[in-house]
Amino acid sequence: MSLINTQVQPFKAQAFKDGKFITVTDADLKGKWSVIIFMPAAFTFNCPTEIEDAAEHYAEFQKAGAEVYVVTTDTHFSHKVWHETSQAVGKAKFALVGDPTHALSKAFDVLIPEEGLALRGTFIINPEGTIKTMEVHDNAIARDVTETVRKLQAAQYVASHDGEVCPAKWKEGQKTIKPSIELVGKI
Repeated sequence: MSLINTQVQPFKAQAFKDGKFITVTDADLKGKWSVIIFMPAAFTFNCPTEIEDAAEHYAEFQKAGAEVYVVTTDTHFSHKVWHETSQAVGKAKFALVGDPTHALSKAFDVLIPEEGLALRGTFIINPEGTIKTMEVHDNAIARDVTETVRKLQAAQYVASHDGEVCPAKWKEGQKTIKPSIELVGKI
């Protein structure tokens, strides 16, 4: 079963953000757009490149009114040390969420049980706590956060423009489509 248009399940997790340990819950996702980015584990090879990419686009997420959460199957203690020792990870201004019990990885269906690690999954969640986009793929393939920003903007656009859809490669400010019977077979 797909997670699209389902509610985020209740959760409570520890995270490292802004030099402090914090608690993150499903309630933190309500009232604003959220982007949850799952990664396998701290101190891996591809993960720091993705965190750095997300950090470089963090202002765009904030401008769009969205918060970013990076989740790995490690503890928040590991995230503190990772943030302090990796120049790439040290750029993160968003929460690095620990999932040592795998509760979040299971809830978002990205856990690899035999490895105890998460797949690379990206989820965009609306202010009501509903999952609007998801992308999950092999851990050897790192993501391009530019595409996540684009998907966030598209999800926000269609949420506020009833009856319109964003075509392939749509970018903010471009023309959308208003589906109708007259368009069938003409695009």
